[in-house]
Amino acid sequence: MSPTFTSFTERNYRIYYAGSFVSNVGTWMGRVAQDWLVLTELTDHSSQALGIVTGLQFLPFLLLAPWAGAIADRFPRRRIMLVTQTLLLLTSLVLAVLVLAEVATLWQVYAIALTQGVITAIDNPARQSFVSEMVPRDKLANAVALNSASFNAGRLIGPGVAGLMIAFYGTGWTLLVNVATFAFVIVALLLLRSDELIPAPLTRGKGAIREGIHYVRNRPDIQVVMLLVFVLGTFGMNFQVTTALMATQEFGKGPTEYGILGSIMAIGSLSAALLSARRANPRLRTLLFSLAGFTLSTTAASLAPTYALFALALVPTGLAALTALTTANAMVQLRTDPLVRGRVMALYMAIFMGGTPIGAPIIGWIGEVWGARWTIAIGPIAIGLTLVAVMWWIARQQNVRVSYESQRSPRITIEAFPVRDTVTEPAPEAAR
Repeated sequence: MSPTFTSFTERNYRIYYAGSFVSNVGTWMGRVAQDWLVLTELTDHSSQALGIVTGLQFLPFLLLAPWAGAIADRFPRRRIMLVTQTLLLLTSLVLAVLVLAEVATLWQVYAIALTQGVITAIDNPARQSFVSEMVPRDKLANAVALNSASFNAGRLIGPGVAGLMIAFYGTGWTLLVNVATFAFVIVALLLLRSDELIPAPLTRGKGAIREGIHYVRNRPDIQVVMLLVFVLGTFGMNFQVTTALMATQEFGKGPTEYGILGSIMAIGSLSAALLSARRANPRLRTLLFSLAGFTLSTTAASLAPTYALFALALVPTGLAALTALTTANAMVQLRTDPLVRGRVMALYMAIFMGGTPIGAPIIGWIGEVWGARWTIAIGPIAIGLTLVAVMWWIARQQNVRVSYESQRSPRITIEAFPVRDTVTEPAPEAAR
């Protein structure tokens, strides 16, 4: 088995991955259809309405994170996912029926988005930490990266298929296909062998939420990762809004071209996930370099003069974004005690996705006032400033020496000699 796919040697993981992949394709189809519904059928290309519906989907991540994490550590995670996936299927069915019956209104879309946000906020920490129950620890980083590959393979296929379906059959039928794909992940969960799972110990008693928060407060390495992910999620990962605005307002394109943008971006995202699957030990420097690359590529996207160049810039943007996210996710899971992993992952997802209710309406407002290009440009500005601040903080925590050798093969060497607790690596290391 190739090192990239080593987690597939585990039967349970193979089955779960297959069901999850089909569901991910449907999820991206549903997202594109919902955005197109809000942007073109229920409003007159209102970026603010699109920002609000996106924000409502992610607001529960911010509000419910401590309780969602406590639920993930208190109850069997597979059972939690069976309940949440069934509820997501039912709420998606309601939206599809409303659209097919031509009675859908904007407030109904808002209400369903908020309801699904609550369900997903409970589902997410259980789903994130459930990976560690299907594979041994030495395969965990690989399994996390392959999950990202599945998600982005869905992004590669889903938006393009959604664009074609919307153009030929309409938004309602596209939403109905998303409903059907939830059945695949539910069946996969039912087919898993319980005796081959590695369940984490369940938490009992009071104080579980407080214990999870206290654990993170005493881990500066995890705090730094969460800070970087927060800024990326709040100001950089609003492509659900920004690509829709660029496609419709800046370049005057239709649903097919809009859907294709998501698929093009997923080329870079999928490549990043597969490359990350080969790294057994995710490092902070990988996270920092990928965020620097994201800053450069999104700047290029915001300045692209044509639709083709904009689409081309989305490939390195997807590559950099997914490298950052898979590295951050694996770092947090591998460095967290299994007893509190559900609560820590809930806080991680709250910080990453919970920033969207803050960022999405702001991005929508920027699109209304300054134009579509600024909705993208705000991301590299915020992330670039944060990178500078984090690098300054790391330098304050360590003695850092930078040297340059101008020989036949010029190179820059950065050597860090820790003087107290460091957030980079467990041991000093020179990076070339």
